[in-house]
Amino acid sequence: MKQKITTPIADFVKTYAESNTCRLHMPGHKGKTFLGCEAFDITEIHGGDSLYEADGIIAESERNATELFGTVRTLFSTEGSSQCIRAMLYLAMLRKKEGKRPVVVAARNVHKAFIYAATLLDFDVIWLWTGENAESLCSCYVSPATVEQVLKKNKDSVVAVYVTSPDYLGGQADIKELAEVCHRNGTILAVDNAHGAYLHFLESSQHPMDLGADICCDSAHKTLPVLTGGAYLHISKNAPKVFVEQAKYAMGLFGSTSPSYLIMTSLDLCNQYLADGYRERLQRTIDLKKICARQLEKAGWRVRKSDPLKLTIEIPSGVSNCELTEKLRKYDVECEYADPDFLVFMLTPENTEDDLQQIVLALGENQDSYQVKEQLPVARTTQMITIREAMFAAPEAVSVKQALGRICRVPTVSCPPAIPIAVPGELIDESILKLFEYYGIEEVDVVRL
Repeated sequence: MKQKITTPIADFVKTYAESNTCRLHMPGHKGKTFLGCEAFDITEIHGGDSLYEADGIIAESERNATELFGTVRTLFSTEGSSQCIRAMLYLAMLRKKEGKRPVVVAARNVHKAFIYAATLLDFDVIWLWTGENAESLCSCYVSPATVEQVLKKNKDSVVAVYVTSPDYLGGQADIKELAEVCHRNGTILAVDNAHGAYLHFLESSQHPMDLGADICCDSAHKTLPVLTGGAYLHISKNAPKVFVEQAKYAMGLFGSTSPSYLIMTSLDLCNQYLADGYRERLQRTIDLKKICARQLEKAGWRVRKSDPLKLTIEIPSGVSNCELTEKLRKYDVECEYADPDFLVFMLTPENTEDDLQQIVLALGENQDSYQVKEQLPVARTTQMITIREAMFAAPEAVSVKQALGRICRVPTVSCPPAIPIAVPGELIDESILKLFEYYGIEEVDVVRL
């Protein structure tokens, strides 16, 4: 179904690009073509509005996004979900009680942007773990009952519960139940929904804003046709009033004063894309993914249950992820992520049926077995100093073999998935060393003695 939607940013930028205006303002390319997009790359000129003080074309486009997602307010980010994560946590800090050090209860599979926010905002974290049967750094299933127990013990200091859903493998948290637990215990639920911008447009919405979360971020560029860096900060109708009042300030606090108009234009045009038959195109892609998954299972591959747009394949025993990714590249297929256990493909309606069939062709018949794998160690170590203290401490780079007993200074992990094995300020023990080895980390920054 087509819904009438305006595109004020795109219209303004196009009109300006076609004008003969003498550009005696930034950017330095002056609209001349080097890459091909420069004519549309502008700054906060007359009529162009300003992202963090928006009252013109940007404000109109954000109102369109707010209506599309059904929130009380949706704001644009040109610096990805990382900017939104910092803003979310800043807003959560406005709930802290006088004389109490703020605490965020968080599932352990956070993106390192969360760690950087803790450094800047100086809050403590109570980590929630998936249990003794961890299978991946990327996953951390959190039960509502566990969250309730933690909140009852720490209700005077907790400012928010924070979860990542969907996670990098496509696992989804029970947002509805978690939100009910949070609200019953007088706190809010914040969700890193970077991989799930499309979830609102399913036949039955699975978006955190529709399931009871108070605030969340979406990386529009991950699953929607938006330039890299485009993201949303969503605030729910039930969130504290101060969140709406201070949202722009929070975003500006962590954002560049020169936000990209190319990214904002792509977010603006995405409003029109979402309003014009997107739900039907999305469902078509999901149906194609299901067909592809059945074909892979018939060929001997294990396909993991995941969010509707991820195709996550378990890697057989004795097969390396490098071996499989090279096999894929021979057929011109590039996956999103590969680690020792999983291959992850991220799909959107911009992928064709041929794209999915290329996966099936590239992987072919699986001739290897799936054996029971040894469980990963759960690295529940000791926080020796605060995250902020560690991140601002004098650094020392050491080999992993020399790191035992030292204090981690920075989150050390590749990106993707950008999920820290050891958190700054934590003691590096044997379980952490095993995870470093498993994920191929050879050097780590520790606090200098």
